[in-house]
Amino acid sequence: MSQIKPFVAVVDDDDSVSRAIKRLLRSGGFEAETFKTGDDFLLMFDSIPSYRPVCLVLDVQMPGSNGLEVQRRISGSGIPVVFITAHDESGVREQALLAGATAYLRKPFNDELLIKAIRTAISTTGK
Repeated sequence: MSQIKPFVAVVDDDDSVSRAIKRLLRSGGFEAETFKTGDDFLLMFDSIPSYRPVCLVLDVQMPGSNGLEVQRRISGSGIPVVFITAHDESGVREQALLAGATAYLRKPFNDELLIKAIRTAISTTGK
């Protein structure tokens, strides 16, 4: 009997980062789906009401809707957000955390720290 693994959505325009996070999440007991842009994720999120990951890992800077915009658009959904970024600006960090992000990690990040941030985010939302 197979057990359903919780799934995490990863939104990052860098394919190598997305692939690495997907592998990391799978090794940590999660399923993962990747999106190249915030707009791609929002299309799925808005089109399929049952599409609800247990956590969303978001890059800050992407073409189209950036991570902060995606976070704003899904606010109220109960999906915890973990930000990852190569461009750590204190104003952006503060904005993300004030809007409810559970973690804000700078690339390159420690793999164990990302997994711990996701597990903490999920446990604080009760999913």
